[in-house]
Amino acid sequence: MNKISIPIGPQHPLIKEPISFIIDISGERVIGGEIRLGYVHRGIEKLAQSRNYIQNLHLIERVCGICSHIHTTAYCYAVEKLLKVEIPQRAQYIRALMCELERIHSHLLWLGILAKHIGLETVFMHTWHDREMVLDVMEEISGGRVTHAVNKIGGVRCDIIPKHHMLLDETLTKLKIQVESLREVMINEPSLKARTKGVAPITPEQIKAFCVVGPIARASGVDIDLRRDDPLPPYNQLSFSVVTHQDGDAWARTIVRVDEVIESINLCAKILNNLPAGEIEVRTKRSVPTGEVIVRAEAPRGELFYYLRSNGTEIPARLKIRTPTLPALSIVPTQLSSIHVADIPVILAGVDLCIACADR
Repeated sequence: MNKISIPIGPQHPLIKEPISFIIDISGERVIGGEIRLGYVHRGIEKLAQSRNYIQNLHLIERVCGICSHIHTTAYCYAVEKLLKVEIPQRAQYIRALMCELERIHSHLLWLGILAKHIGLETVFMHTWHDREMVLDVMEEISGGRVTHAVNKIGGVRCDIIPKHHMLLDETLTKLKIQVESLREVMINEPSLKARTKGVAPITPEQIKAFCVVGPIARASGVDIDLRRDDPLPPYNQLSFSVVTHQDGDAWARTIVRVDEVIESINLCAKILNNLPAGEIEVRTKRSVPTGEVIVRAEAPRGELFYYLRSNGTEIPARLKIRTPTLPALSIVPTQLSSIHVADIPVILAGVDLCIACADR
């Protein structure tokens, strides 16, 4: 059969953000593909070098609309490291709590998109209903559903008051029951298993060669998680399990994310039960001493890397961000081979696309 090249994107019903794929097919078989990026480049790193450290908080929170909180968390820890400031323990725990809530809603959003792509409308509706519960809690705490603006240099601006504590307890208890029930449905759902088992497996060697991180790496048996391996506070004081799977296919990537949701729910409960008393912020200087620092954090999609250099003024000399989406995208052409055309949505959904944070 002759080879045909099919364009998908930058505007296409399959993908919700502007990215272009050129898929080569022969009959019903996919024989290769390539990616084109750059449709939503916003120059955030350059913009950060014309604003002061406080103004950059609002800019950096808009790197990604799904995991906005972890970006400002990594940025604030970088600035505080240059300032040689340690924030109060209560602020550390509140930052971690919001990070785990963000991980839950990000994974549930991903699961709903995967389910919709393969025709499981009921699973899609249930996962997004559960995600709304998490967003409601985050909005109650911070006032925002997408950009929460919880972090500030020197701590956090939102405290967990008794009303929030009660709401979190109630929501997390209900959410855990629903997600565990959903997991049972998924494990026993023949349609989901037929569309994901054995589809686009990634070997541990490929994971390391392409520097892929996060749930995709853990689904291929690569046991990495910065919350354990290079923890920001207070993760060094919290115990949790790193979820891994050995199969490396689309099914494994699905199960890893569902199990991580359950683990994050448990971790939220631990944070609440061990939430220290005290202040939630300390005063800091506007000018940051000369120096450079690297901070790594575990975002919902994997390792988030922030490099910050100061020249002693109120404006950073250099800010460099490495998000986990780009290495995940880099392995897509490898996955787009020896599969059926019907498997394309499963592969693209399995990457957990976030083009905004990949382009910046």
